[in-house]
Amino acid sequence: MSLPVVFRRIARLEFEESIAWYDAQQAGLGVQFAAEIENLLERISDSPQQFPHVRNRIRRAVSTRFPYTVHYITEKERIVVLAIFHVKRNPTQLEGR
Repeated sequence: MSLPVVFRRIARLEFEESIAWYDAQQAGLGVQFAAEIENLLERISDSPQQFPHVRNRIRRAVSTRFPYTVHYITEKERIVVLAIFHVKRNPTQLEGR
C-alpha cells in the first residue's frame, strides 16, 4: 500500500525553484527534473523503508539523473518530505527541519 506524500512548505518551494531553474537552463528540462523527482517520490511512497536513515528518523533517497536528494520522514499514515536538496549545498541547512 502506498502512503500519501505531503511536503513541508520549504521543500515544496525548493522543488518549484529547482524546476524553474532547470527550465531556464533548457526548455523542457524542468519537466524532466519534475518527472524524475515524482518517480522517486513514488518509490518512496511504495516502499519508504528501502532508503537509508541519515539522521534519527530522516531518510534520504538519491536521484540518479539529477544531483538532488529527497529527505523525508515516515509517519503512520503518510510520508513527509522535508527537503528536495541539491547535493552541493551545505547539509547544515537541513538541521532545523
